[in-house]
Order: sequence, then C-alpha cells, then structure tokens
Amino acid sequence: MESPTNWKLKLLFDAGCPFCAMEALWLQRRDKRGQLIFEDISRSDFDASRYGLTQAQVMGVMHGVLPDGRIITKVEVFRQAYQQIGLGWLLAPTGWPLLRAIAGWGYELFARYRVPLGRLLGGQHCETGTCAVKPSPKN
Repeated sequence: MESPTNWKLKLLFDAGCPFCAMEALWLQRRDKRGQLIFEDISRSDFDASRYGLTQAQVMGVMHGVLPDGRIITKVEVFRQAYQQIGLGWLLAPTGWPLLRAIAGWGYELFARYRVPLGRLLGGQHCETGTCAVKPSPKN
C-alpha cells in the first residue's frame, strides 16, 4: 500500500498495547481519505529522537505529529484524528473547558495503567506484532 502524501496527522502508537493497536486499526479502517498515517513506537527501528522525544516519553502517552513537525499529545491526538475521519463531533466535547480537564485526567489514568490492563485482557493477540495496522513509511 502506498503511503498517503496528503496526510494531516501521524499517530505514534504502541502496537504492543492491545488498546492502542485496536484504536489504530479502527482509525485506519475509517480513514477513507488517507489523512492519517501510523508509526509503531514498539518497533526496534523506531527512533523517538527524530521527533525530539525520548522513547520513555512516547511510551508514556499518545503522541501525534502534524505535517509541520509540531507534536501534539494525549486527548488532543484523538480529537484531531477523529476530526480527520469525519467523527470529530464525537470527541469535540472533550475540548470544552470542564470536560477537557476531566478527559485529560481520565486519559492520564488510562495511560498510566494501559499496559497492565492490556495484560489482564490477555495481552497482545497479534501474530505479526503489528495487529494488522499497515505500517506507514517514515516521513
């Protein structure tokens, strides 16, 4: 598959996390216009320093890269990803002042415990190690 040239958001996701892989696959399947690309941070050849980040930073919370190189994190990544697939209205309320704080707190809690929660659910069930999320060439 050819990489989209008009992408609007690159998601740095952890294919080793069942939740992250499932969300990335869900987004990828709904991205009919090729606005999103995905880079697996759990791959041995992933280099977080390309984005001015450390591996610990990218493993700690969700990161996205905009075409101009700016980095966004946490719930903002999901808001922008959903906007790109035409479902921005679903997460728009998480940008409202009170709900922004609640969503941010909830995401922080989830991010802190995503790995142990994933293990409780049986861990990774992916034979290829990428949970069928098609890799995007590094841009």
